[in-house]
Amino acid sequence: AGITKATVSVVFDNLDRSRSPLGYEESREITVTRQIVVGGRNKYLINGRVAQPKQVQNLFHSVQLNVNNPHFLIMQGRITKVLNMKPPEILSMLEEAAGTRMYETKKEDALKTLEKKQSKVDEINRLLDTEILALEKLRKEKMQYMQWANGNAELDRLRRFCTAYEFVQAEKIRENAVGGVERVKASITEMDGDTKRMQAEIQEMETNISNLTAEKDAIMGGEVKKLSDRVDALSCDLVKETSVLKNQEDSLRAEKMNADKIAKSILDIKKSIEETDSTVKKAEDGAADLKTRVEVLSKNLEEYEKEYEGVVAGKSSGNEDKCLEDQLGDAKAAVGSAETELKQLKTKIRKKQQLMSKSEEAVAVVNELKSRRKDVEQVTAALESVPYEEGQMEALEKDRQAELEVVQKLKDEVRILSAQLSNVQFTYRDPMKNFDRSKVKGVVAKLIKVKDSSAMTALEVAAGGKLYNVVVDSENTGKQLLQNGELRRRVTIIPLNKIQAHTVPSRVQNAAVRLVGDGNAELALSLVGYDEEVKTAMAYVFGSTFVCRTVDAAKDVAFSREIRTPSVTLEGDIFQPSGLLTGGSRKGGGELLRQLHALAESESKLSFHQKRLTEIENKISQLLPLQRKFMDFKSQLELKKYEQNEHHKLGELVKKIEQELEEAKLGAKEKQLLYERCLSTVTLLDKSVKEHSNKRESRLEDLDKKIKSVKAQMQLASKELKVHENEREKLILEKEAVIEEHASLENQLANVEIQINSLMSDVDKHRNKVISIKADHDQAQSELSSIRSKMKECDSEINCIAKQQQKLQEKLSEANLERKKMENEVKRMEMEQKDCSLKVDRLLEKHSWIAAEKQLFGKSGTDYDFSSRDPRKARDELEKLQAEQSGLEKRVNKKVMAMFENAEDEYNDLISKKNIIENDKSKIKKVIE
Repeated sequence: AGITKATVSVVFDNLDRSRSPLGYEESREITVTRQIVVGGRNKYLINGRVAQPKQVQNLFHSVQLNVNNPHFLIMQGRITKVLNMKPPEILSMLEEAAGTRMYETKKEDALKTLEKKQSKVDEINRLLDTEILALEKLRKEKMQYMQWANGNAELDRLRRFCTAYEFVQAEKIRENAVGGVERVKASITEMDGDTKRMQAEIQEMETNISNLTAEKDAIMGGEVKKLSDRVDALSCDLVKETSVLKNQEDSLRAEKMNADKIAKSILDIKKSIEETDSTVKKAEDGAADLKTRVEVLSKNLEEYEKEYEGVVAGKSSGNEDKCLEDQLGDAKAAVGSAETELKQLKTKIRKKQQLMSKSEEAVAVVNELKSRRKDVEQVTAALESVPYEEGQMEALEKDRQAELEVVQKLKDEVRILSAQLSNVQFTYRDPMKNFDRSKVKGVVAKLIKVKDSSAMTALEVAAGGKLYNVVVDSENTGKQLLQNGELRRRVTIIPLNKIQAHTVPSRVQNAAVRLVGDGNAELALSLVGYDEEVKTAMAYVFGSTFVCRTVDAAKDVAFSREIRTPSVTLEGDIFQPSGLLTGGSRKGGGELLRQLHALAESESKLSFHQKRLTEIENKISQLLPLQRKFMDFKSQLELKKYEQNEHHKLGELVKKIEQELEEAKLGAKEKQLLYERCLSTVTLLDKSVKEHSNKRESRLEDLDKKIKSVKAQMQLASKELKVHENEREKLILEKEAVIEEHASLENQLANVEIQINSLMSDVDKHRNKVISIKADHDQAQSELSSIRSKMKECDSEINCIAKQQQKLQEKLSEANLERKKMENEVKRMEMEQKDCSLKVDRLLEKHSWIAAEKQLFGKSGTDYDFSSRDPRKARDELEKLQAEQSGLEKRVNKKVMAMFENAEDEYNDLISKKNIIENDKSKIKKVIE
């Protein structure tokens, strides 16, 4: 078949371990093989194992052998050519021999790979920016869809429950109505005879009582009535004041507890500020050292580059402005110039000597100068008396501008967050003139503060649509808002004076703790903070549901016979005692409460900076007249100084002439010396021009190496400096936020202490008042008891007759009332029998499922357990839920779940790719460093 491949091998002795290539220290020999197969394919082997060509090159590089170097093997006839190489070529050959070239090549390849990775990261970031916007929109639509879907399931369950209750009630009424009619009619006939007999007895007793009462009134008069009225009035006042005193004492205890909590928080924040200060100082010290290092490197780089440019331009050093040939020409020109200037100085000396003869004018100039100095001193004193420092107004203007920028930035944040939370904004117009807006407390979601951020999703699920309900003080306020408030959307209103909250009893809460352990099942109401005035509304929204840490705990709480209370897990899964389970994916759960928390923080910061801006503007308005007065005095001072300077100049002119004469004489001597030095300089520059051409190339190579080294060090130091500065700025921002919180807590503590002092004063006043009223009441009661004891004998006979009469009257009234009830009952039972028969037939015809599930109606543990759930409340919930679902159905996107999952998968894929690329980049950088 012929030859199909060729193989050649090179065997190296590897006994010297100190010179072995990395990774081959244990091999006695290293065999490198190259195999060529027909078709042009190559295969490389190292010690019999297949290797890549790059691996073979690296093996030779590690022992200073580069097969791609043209001087890898120097033949005997080419030694002279190598000796005559230029310095860069010799340096390259030395780097190859030393083995450093391999690492430089690998570093360049790694930097190119880094650039490619960065371009991929930039592209992914651009895609992420567009994906995030679409994902946020789909997340909102998904929340609406989930709310609508959960509402549909709840709506169907409520509708069946209410229909089953109607069916059961109708059947009961129909069965009981027939026999009841006859029994009631017989009772009516018997009752008529008893009524006539009792009326005769009552009339006889009334006559006896009238006679005895007339005798008693003649004896006692109206004194008893007055004392009795007084005792009753004092008793009412005593109860009222005692209740007020108890409420004030409760408020005082609550305020003291609040003050202790705030004081503890202030101590914690102070410790945090001290720790942040030490961290900021360390970061600033590190940044200062790096900054000094960057400046030193920058200065060295500038000097080296300047010297390099000087040598290229033909200068002896980088600090010289001209090359040696130009310097030689300048030196020759300087010889002629020095000779000319020497002659000019001699002429100047002769003229100055002539001017010195006119000295009489100098005396008048000195006297005028003294008077001008006094004027300057007076204006200076007036200027110093003004309580204003130069530059103070400019500093305040700068602070004002900075605060304006911060306020605008915070307003933008609040506006963005408010726009995102538009569905929890409650806007209305005042329903009447001078309407008190404090009666409208707001939307439930904005009235709470979540204590545990991990429970936000569970709290949103537990509250459901009630998060969007509006809390008002009374049903009248709610009625006014609905009629005249011009509401832009349908709302559910919670009046605090009418709402009935069914909070889980403490007995059930303790049973839940015993069942699943402390902390594993907490009432949703205990996980939110709120004002005391909206406590009833919060209990209505969160008081009937447990929040459980795990699914098992939620299941145990919901299905336990002792507890049987709805429960929600931290992930948002719902367990109903009826057996209904709701759960699944809730990505983005708790987002509403998190956004509300961020909005509250931004509004707090905005209020602080607006207050600070107002303080700065007040200072500016106070300093404005002082600044104007200061500037007037300053302009006068400058004018006086100018006049003083004009006279001072004349006096100085004489001195100047004398000084110039001396200087001219010295200058003449110096110019003589300069002339001689210029002659010697010309001689030296002639020699330097000849020597410079011989050393130029070697100096340029040395300077080029130094410039590259300094640039690399400078780039590395700049990166480290930027990292330190970013860390420092982050720590400073954290410190400012903690300081603001500290100031806010101190203000709160001061306000609470003022409130405590006020409450203590009120408590003392009411306590004294209660003691005084109690003393008056005891005295009046004693007098009344004394008089009543005297009347007791007279009243005993009247009371006896009155009791007998009252009993007969009550029996008569009850009999009449019972008779009317029975008559109405007969009519009602006949009507109900007919209506219920029609209703049962209509329900069976309309709802086919009744026949199949009829046996479950009213049984405990089923969806139709009428004892565990109030049917009337269920009917109200059904009507409310139908109204909400009809509104949601028009806005919901029914395809959003699939769209959201696709968008989220794409987003997660991009994030995963980005993380992989970032990890590759960090590994490459670590290897390079």
